[in-house]
Amino acid sequence: MGAATCVGVIGSAPAQAAPAAAPGLDDPAKKEIAMKLVSSAENSSLDWKAQYKYIEDIGDGRGYTAGIIGFCSGTGDMLDLVQLYADRKPGNVLAKYLPALRRVDGTDSHSGLDPNFPDDWRKAARDTAFQQAQNDERDRVYFNPAVKQGKADGLRALGQFAYYDAIVMHGDGGDSTSFSSIRRRALSHAKPPAQGGNETTYLNAFLDARVWAMKQEEAHSDTSRVDTAQRVFLRQGNLDLNPPLDWKVYGDSYHIG
Repeated sequence: MGAATCVGVIGSAPAQAAPAAAPGLDDPAKKEIAMKLVSSAENSSLDWKAQYKYIEDIGDGRGYTAGIIGFCSGTGDMLDLVQLYADRKPGNVLAKYLPALRRVDGTDSHSGLDPNFPDDWRKAARDTAFQQAQNDERDRVYFNPAVKQGKADGLRALGQFAYYDAIVMHGDGGDSTSFSSIRRRALSHAKPPAQGGNETTYLNAFLDARVWAMKQEEAHSDTSRVDTAQRVFLRQGNLDLNPPLDWKVYGDSYHIG
């Protein structure tokens, strides 16, 4: 019988309620922190909502990178986003680029996108329907899977964020630097809490694996988003990712009070 059924013993002290579990990364306040942390690394700004309009080719072989999570014309997630936007709002300013986005998927080509695609992206970003589409695709492809796996592994908010940041940068394909591959590498060195392991030990193993993956690609070889951000919180024992938070990315300092 569960302990909760044993509280009515005569003369016993009143039962104490179990402490509430700390909120996960899907708590609205924690999710806001997560978005600011990612934005500091992706866009050198805590103002993540200003990034709906962001678009540029950063020279990483993925074509255009754009929006709040770095949707890429070369990796399929930008195509999925623009398709969702077209499904919800036919005839929008980006819909005409769907054939070109299908052709350039898997390449760094701008064929059929230049010269007007960046300007049209910025126009679309003023539309709340496009902003919502970005939010929804971020959640479907990146945020929700990361949080779900983090919770399944028994990780608190910091660990869930480590998963989220990794899947944002590396995706979850079948290659050796994908999120799932990073996680498998970590599991070969430590067990997560859900398997009886120590959370801090496991997260150190995961971040080690993440750094290895980042160093496999020149465009991601600066590991400060791990070294001077996530590692800082881990060393502080801030597994619930509670503010105040102070960190650095690419040498720039950030603070959430």
